[in-house]
Amino acid sequence: MTMPISTIDTQDKAAIQAAETTVAICDRSHWGRIKVTDGDRLRFLHNQSTNDFQKLQPGQGCDTVFVTSTARTIDLATAYVMEDAVLLLVSPNRREYLLQWLDRYIFFADKVQLTDVTDQTATLSLIGPDSDTIVEKLGAAAIIGQPYGNHQMFDGIHVAVGSGLASRGYTLILPTAIKETVWNKIVELGAVPMSDRAWEMLRITQGRPVPDQELTDDYNPLEVGLWQTVSFNKGCYIGQETIARLNTYKGVKQHLWGINLSAAAQPGTTITIGDEKVGKLTSCIETVDGYRGLGYIRTKAGGAGLQVKVGEVTGEIVQIPFVSHEYPE
Repeated sequence: MTMPISTIDTQDKAAIQAAETTVAICDRSHWGRIKVTDGDRLRFLHNQSTNDFQKLQPGQGCDTVFVTSTARTIDLATAYVMEDAVLLLVSPNRREYLLQWLDRYIFFADKVQLTDVTDQTATLSLIGPDSDTIVEKLGAAAIIGQPYGNHQMFDGIHVAVGSGLASRGYTLILPTAIKETVWNKIVELGAVPMSDRAWEMLRITQGRPVPDQELTDDYNPLEVGLWQTVSFNKGCYIGQETIARLNTYKGVKQHLWGINLSAAAQPGTTITIGDEKVGKLTSCIETVDGYRGLGYIRTKAGGAGLQVKVGEVTGEIVQIPFVSHEYPE
């Protein structure tokens, strides 16, 4: 029997390899960018999402999850705190929804302004162990070695620590007018261009959740494994009671895991062990190492190493570096 020919092109293979061994660059300009300004901006975001904004100083940042009143996930966003604003980097398919959703919670006395700056700005991510070298050559060496989410302005470019994936790297936010120049310079410096498809391969392999797939009304942030985005001692916020209860009583009933698959499977397919339903597939893609998926597995069923069926396809549950299944100490 002849093996089917992989549909992954050489450019995607080169970009994935670069992200793992040298450095790749991905254009994330289609992601949403929402600017939050005015005097109550930090208090407002503190009350509307899972992380602790009150302790953040200008130049710092964090990942945070916007959740419903019952703690169901809406989006995983990255927030950069500046002197006079907070810039939110949000998923492409949540930009308009979040603008409207956040606007609903601005009350008469609140000093909060929301501005969609997506069209005036661009986002580029450097991914891989050699990204420090590029950042240094861009004149931004001062940011190297700083904590995740920290960011500084260099020549009109905001350079932030973190690639948007579990890989080492940086995220650059800059005016649209200089995007092409900056992109070309970074490619000249040796970064390998990465397509959206290659990003998606890394996203699924590493376990970064996205709206409509892993982030839906069916799941809360602790089931997703986004512990690093949740503050348990910051006081009241939307969805806080549910999340606090799940943590206190160790009540997380399912977890997001990676799945190595023997063939392609359709997201939404039931995951079984024998006759027992143990979860659901949320994402699937062909990678350079075969088919990879993400899915939720019932906690009682087990974890890494588990052999499962996804519909008719066989699979093995594997760890994913972007999320954690550990309760905090």
